[in-house]
Amino acid sequence: MSESFRLLVVDDEPIALRNLVYVLKKEGYDVTGVQSGPEALRLLEKQEFPLVLTDLRMEKVDGMQVLKKAKELWPDSEIIMITGYATVDSAVEAMKAGAYSYVAKPYKLDEVRKVVKEAIEKITLKMENRRLRERIEALRPDISIITRNKRMQKILETARHVADSDSTVMILGESGTGKELVARFIHSSSRRKDGPFVAVNCGAFTEDLLANELFGHVKGAFTGAHEAKKGLAEMADGGTLFLDEVTEMSLPMQVKLLRLIQEKEILPLGGTKPVKVDVRFIAATNRNLQDEVKKGTFRQDLYYRLNVVSFSLPPLSERKDDIPLLVQFFIQKYAKLMEKGVKGISQDAMAILQQYDFPGNVRELENIIERGVALTDGDTIEVAHLPEDLRDVTLRMFRKKDGRLPSLEEQERDYIEWVLKEAGGNKTLAAQMLGIDRVSLWRKLKKYEME
Repeated sequence: MSESFRLLVVDDEPIALRNLVYVLKKEGYDVTGVQSGPEALRLLEKQEFPLVLTDLRMEKVDGMQVLKKAKELWPDSEIIMITGYATVDSAVEAMKAGAYSYVAKPYKLDEVRKVVKEAIEKITLKMENRRLRERIEALRPDISIITRNKRMQKILETARHVADSDSTVMILGESGTGKELVARFIHSSSRRKDGPFVAVNCGAFTEDLLANELFGHVKGAFTGAHEAKKGLAEMADGGTLFLDEVTEMSLPMQVKLLRLIQEKEILPLGGTKPVKVDVRFIAATNRNLQDEVKKGTFRQDLYYRLNVVSFSLPPLSERKDDIPLLVQFFIQKYAKLMEKGVKGISQDAMAILQQYDFPGNVRELENIIERGVALTDGDTIEVAHLPEDLRDVTLRMFRKKDGRLPSLEEQERDYIEWVLKEAGGNKTLAAQMLGIDRVSLWRKLKKYEME
């Protein structure tokens, strides 16, 4: 890890600079040392240094200027301040400006080593997260929903029609059916597509925390509120605010949400002046909204406000014709993400997935395929790579009506027949779903006299 990091050390005291550069080079870092602020700025203009250690008090250009320039040019860099003038004021100023840490002279070398190591661990984590996000984004096409299911296609067609209106939308469905994906689809199909899409899980916060997340606060609103914070509703201005699991909101929060929808304005915690927002609202829940209204846990007036247009997403058990398409999509996604040569899934493994009810819906299927891609050493996900509870039902699934176990040829013939039916008789599509070429499929059809 040390060798991959370039460190810049800035100190106008030659002996202190030489000693620190020597110590850090012994740790294995690629260290560049300079004796002045102007020199440091020239270097920073030319290349990135993930970690900068700089003296605070220097002539012409001081450490604060070096810090600000480094953060301006390389926002992900970390800066450690070193100074012989250890005062609370300078420490606070440096930390506010973005310094990672603050070391006072005379310092102990072990202390410097520890702070540098911790800073590099933070930088490494940020770099890994960025790389992962970039790789995931490279796999993510424009918001589209993979389906050949007629019910889902009708939902998407209706979603396109309502996208350009500002009507509130309620999306109903079991967990894992893709409610947020449909919300993003509506946003990306609307005139607000260039604005922000902000999602908040209403069940992930207490009432007070949710109010703070949605509406923000002003400076000094409560102990520890050293700076004002924008709420998610304000951050979604010009775009879409997605309220996931909205039925988890407390009744007092529902009143505040109702006012936000009606008035299109928020009052930050501790504030006295309302802030206008231009937001389109989409909400989702895995509960029966009408039952919640009857029980008194969800306000009827809020129900009518949110339920202007509603969609009820079918569970995966009711759209099994989408399973082969989703399986192939997730295989391609995770094979690329994990840099593996996995291309398909065995017929037996696919047959098991087709029979499974998927209580966790599409999200569960994605997790199963991610696991399969991770476990396989070949180019195919086999039955052995599926979770154990799915493998346990294999024999029960493959038994014939007379109780006997079919031969391998019988299984293959039945599976090809089923895939052809799912593909609507399209042999090219059926071959793709089977993971073979059209000629191989033709040979099998001839073998089993299925022409």
